[in-house]
Amino acid sequence: MYKRHTGQVSMLESPEMFGSLPLNPNNDWIKLSKLVPWREFDLKYANNFRSKKGQRAIDSRMALGALLIKPAYKALSDEDITKEIAMNPYLQYFLGLHEYRYECPFDPSMMTRFRQRITPEMLAWVNDQIIGRKAEQDRNDDDKGGTGGQTDENKGGESAGEENQGTMILDATCAPQNIRFPTDASLLNEAREKAEEVIDTLHDMGLSEGKKPRTYREKALQKYNSFSKSRKKTVKLIRTTIRQQLGYLDRDLGIIDAYELRHPGCLQKLPSRQQTMLQVIRTLYSQQEYMYRTGTHKVPDRIVSLSQSWVRPIVRGKQTADVEFGAKVEMSVVDGYLRIEDLRWDAFNESTTLQQSVEAYRKAYGHYPGRVLADTIFRTKENLKYCKEHGIHLNGPKLGKPFTDPAEARRHKKLEWLESGERGEIERHFGVGKRRYSLDCIVTRLKETSEVMIHSIVIFMNLRKRLRLLLRSLFNWFRKMIQFRLEKKDFALA
Repeated sequence: MYKRHTGQVSMLESPEMFGSLPLNPNNDWIKLSKLVPWREFDLKYANNFRSKKGQRAIDSRMALGALLIKPAYKALSDEDITKEIAMNPYLQYFLGLHEYRYECPFDPSMMTRFRQRITPEMLAWVNDQIIGRKAEQDRNDDDKGGTGGQTDENKGGESAGEENQGTMILDATCAPQNIRFPTDASLLNEAREKAEEVIDTLHDMGLSEGKKPRTYREKALQKYNSFSKSRKKTVKLIRTTIRQQLGYLDRDLGIIDAYELRHPGCLQKLPSRQQTMLQVIRTLYSQQEYMYRTGTHKVPDRIVSLSQSWVRPIVRGKQTADVEFGAKVEMSVVDGYLRIEDLRWDAFNESTTLQQSVEAYRKAYGHYPGRVLADTIFRTKENLKYCKEHGIHLNGPKLGKPFTDPAEARRHKKLEWLESGERGEIERHFGVGKRRYSLDCIVTRLKETSEVMIHSIVIFMNLRKRLRLLLRSLFNWFRKMIQFRLEKKDFALA
């Protein structure tokens, strides 16, 4: 049944129908705003602005808050984020605004500026503050204030005498970059097109002294399109296409070098973006020519993207993808909180960073961890010796002779099985970060801004973790209070 509501007023006719209600203090964004060290971060952010002249910059809370809002809306672009901020008063409160505005307080292009002004080191410091982990400098400041200037070196006996405590979980993952899947033929075709743009720019500068040099660009594009539309790409067809594109690219580079010989310094007059691209093209050509000539598919620092030449292939050996293209990130989990221990764009061996991560743990907490749970790749001779010297338990099978006592063997096997399950916590964090917070596809296009995006995702995940623990502690407090009241009532009745 449907009963007509006569005289219904639309929102456009009477916007006041919603009333002027205050914000709900139980909203997640209001609670999250209490967990971020805004004032302390403002001191570090102000160091970016040395000059006292010019237009006033947007304050630090709005810059950091915008970066932390971005991971919460995985599929939204910078333009969509600003629209969401304009519609959501809770997001505006999180950014530090005192009253609701109909427009976003900054332009979408400022999101890129925020990522350029806020460095990964600054975000790593913010993350340490949120998870309650003090940096070495902060510990030294506390020691000076509480012990009359006594440093950790003067108190070496005290810190060295403390027992190992806590559990540290280590593992590495790849944060894939949003690039086209690279193939040798497609990279060479793109490099050829970019080289032709350089030739066009040099010609427009009046350096051709007549007719533009012949590049056979239409013929080269036709051959590549014929290859890309082939449903079955045989090895012979692939090598033929690579050889053709190498020839066309070599011709284009020769034309550019001829311009430089006739007009020395003309390449320096090109736009900076084309100068950088030309260097990348030369490196790509030398790599592809070497692989074609030697019949191999491996080369050091292999370029897989012309626009993002710092991205490297990361061999992961996963079932879904053997190779991923992005930054390799080693993270640690302590008490349920994530921390980035190392972030590089080359395929480094994560086992070499275990000692560095453990030493950073000691500097932060004043003692070594009691256990380190890591993958089998971390169980090298150097790491096993290091953990044994410092009394750290590293998970995995015991080395040496097998146990003669069957009960002892079963106990160690059960312990290894339980610790492998505990180590899965960091894998769950990786899964949540990639499914929920866009850690599986970094869409920023610059090296520094991509690193900032990865750090922002980790910070927001830790904020959500702290919020869940806060709600759990409040629930436990209410439960204990109700239980106490009931017990007190029962005692009075008795």
